[in-house]
Amino acid sequence: MAEFKNPNQQGAGDNRSLLVMMFVMVTIFFATQYFRTKHNPQTALPNSKPAQTAPAQAGTTAPAASAAPAEATPAVAATAETTTTIENELYRVTFSNRGAQVKSWILKKFTDSDGKPLDIVHGTAAAQFGHPLSLYTYDAGLTKSVNEALYVGSASGNLTAPATLAFHYSDGGVEVEKTFSFDETYVLHADVQVKKNGVPVRALLSWPGGFGDQDNRNAYLNGQFDSILNGSDEHLAAKKVSGGNTINGTIDWAGVSDMFFAAIFLPDSPDRATVATFNNQMDVAKTIRRTGLGSGAPSKGSLDVPILGAALGDVSGHTQTRIFVGPKYISVLKSIHAANPKLTLEPLLNFGFWGAIAKYLFLTLQFIHSHISPNWGWAIVILTVLINLLLLPFRIMTMKNSLKMQRIQPQVEAVKKKYEKLKITDPKRSELNIEISKLYKDNNVNMFGGCLPTLVTLPPLWAFFTMLPRVVELRHAHWLWVSDLQAPDPYYILPILMVLSSFLLQFFTPSPGVDQQQQRMMAFMTPAITGYFVLTYGAGLGLYWAVGNLINIASQSVMNRTSLGQEMREIAAKRARRKAGAGATIQGKR
Repeated sequence: MAEFKNPNQQGAGDNRSLLVMMFVMVTIFFATQYFRTKHNPQTALPNSKPAQTAPAQAGTTAPAASAAPAEATPAVAATAETTTTIENELYRVTFSNRGAQVKSWILKKFTDSDGKPLDIVHGTAAAQFGHPLSLYTYDAGLTKSVNEALYVGSASGNLTAPATLAFHYSDGGVEVEKTFSFDETYVLHADVQVKKNGVPVRALLSWPGGFGDQDNRNAYLNGQFDSILNGSDEHLAAKKVSGGNTINGTIDWAGVSDMFFAAIFLPDSPDRATVATFNNQMDVAKTIRRTGLGSGAPSKGSLDVPILGAALGDVSGHTQTRIFVGPKYISVLKSIHAANPKLTLEPLLNFGFWGAIAKYLFLTLQFIHSHISPNWGWAIVILTVLINLLLLPFRIMTMKNSLKMQRIQPQVEAVKKKYEKLKITDPKRSELNIEISKLYKDNNVNMFGGCLPTLVTLPPLWAFFTMLPRVVELRHAHWLWVSDLQAPDPYYILPILMVLSSFLLQFFTPSPGVDQQQQRMMAFMTPAITGYFVLTYGAGLGLYWAVGNLINIASQSVMNRTSLGQEMREIAAKRARRKAGAGATIQGKR
C-alpha cells in the first residue's frame, strides 16, 4: 500500500511549496484590488464632508473625492436645438437646450433706453464669454464641450412658474444633469452635476458676461464683484477683480452686479462653496450709446470696457444653489436670506463712505414717494425742503455769529494793524493770533462759525451724490421736462438755474470779515464749479441742489429783513463808509 504522510510532519521542501503558494495567492489578491481601484474608483457621498485639498489650478479637472465603481453611461443627446421659456409676473427666461443655458432673461417691469422690455443678458458679451447658467470647469476642452452639447430637456415651449426644467446629456464618458426650479420671485434654484467616467468634476454654474443694461461707459466701470466671504461683505470694483481667480472659504453669497441689477449665487452649503471670478475686456465703441451730453451716436475708435462675471460650485462636485437675478430694490434684497438666515442680500446695495446717511436719505425719499407724491422728481423737491428746514437753525446760528464778528471787526483790524509792520519771520507775530483768539473768546465769537452751515450741508449733499446713481427706483424716472433723473438735463435748464441761484445766494449771504476781492472770486468760482457738476451728473442732483439754493435765498432774504439782518447791514455800511470815505454810497444794498 502506498504510504500517507501527515502534513504536519512534512519536510522542508514541502514547507517551501506551501510558502510559494501563499505568496502567489496574496499577490493575486492585491493585484485584483489594484485593478478594481484603478478602473472603478470610489465616489464620495454628496452629503459627506470632503477632505481639505488645495484649490484646483486652471487647466486641471478637480474631483472632490476618490471615485466609486460606475458602469458605462448610455449616450443621451438631442438631435436638434430647441428653446423653452419660463415666465412669471417678474421675468421671462428663455433657455436653449444647446448647453442648457440662458439665451434671454427679460425683466418685465423694466425697459431699456429705447423703451423696449429689458433683456438683462448682454448679447455681445455672452457670445464672446459665455451665456448665463453655462458651466465652467478647470478643463477648457470639457467646458467647451458641455456648453455646446445638445441636451435633452424635460419640457419645451412655454412654462409658467412655479415650474421645474431639467436637462440631461451624456456622451458615454461625460454626463451632465442640470435642474432649475422657478417660483414667483426673482430667485430660482439650481442643481448641477457633471461626471467624467463616473468621477465627479468640479463644474461651476456661471454668469460670465455682465449685464445688458449698459449703454454708457460709466455703467461698465461701475460693475463690481460682491460677496459675503467668511462672515464679512466685500465689494470689489472692476479694476480689483482678477480674471480666473478661485476663491474658497465660507461663501454665504457671491456674484456680480452693476448699478441697478445683480446676479448673485446663494449656495445651499456655504462651507463647501467655491467661486471663480472673471474679468474680460470688450470693445463697445460700435454699440455703446452716449447718454446725457452725448449725441447718441456710437463712439469713434476703440473703447475697451471691463466685463465682469462669476461662477459658483461645490467642492463635492454636486452644486446646489439659489440664484438671485433681478433689480437691487432694497425691499427685495432685505427679503432674500442666505443659508444662514441672519444674512440677507441687503449689503448688495452699497452706498459707499456715506452709506449710513445715504441709506436713510433714500428710505425717507421712498416714504415720500409712497405716501405723499407718486412722482420721484417732486419727492426730491419735498425731501429738499425738509432737509433745509432741519438746517435752518444752523443758518440762524451762523448769522448770529456773523453779527458778533462784525461788531468786533474794528477791534480785529486794530490788532492786525498793530503787527502789520513786523516781518513774517518775527517771533512776535505769533502774538497776533493770540490776541485775536482772546478777542473772539471775550466776545463769545466762534471763529469757525461761518463754516458751520457749509459743513452741515455737505454730508447730505454727498450722500445724495452717492445715492442717486445707485437706486434702481430712480432709473428712467420722469419729472416735467426731464425724462431720466439719473441722466443729465437734456435742455440744460437745471444747470443754468443752479449757476444763477448759486450766484444770488452768494450775493444775499453776508460774509463779514472776508476780503472783498476773495468774496468776488468765490461769487464766481462757486457757481462755476457747482454748475459743472450738475451739467455732467444726473438731473436729480441738479434738482436737489437748485431747489436747496432757492430755499436758502428765500430764507436769507427773510433773515436779512429781521432786526438781526438790519443790524448786520448797518455795521457793514458803516465799515464801507470808513473805507471809502465820508459821503460814499453803498451799491447793491442787501
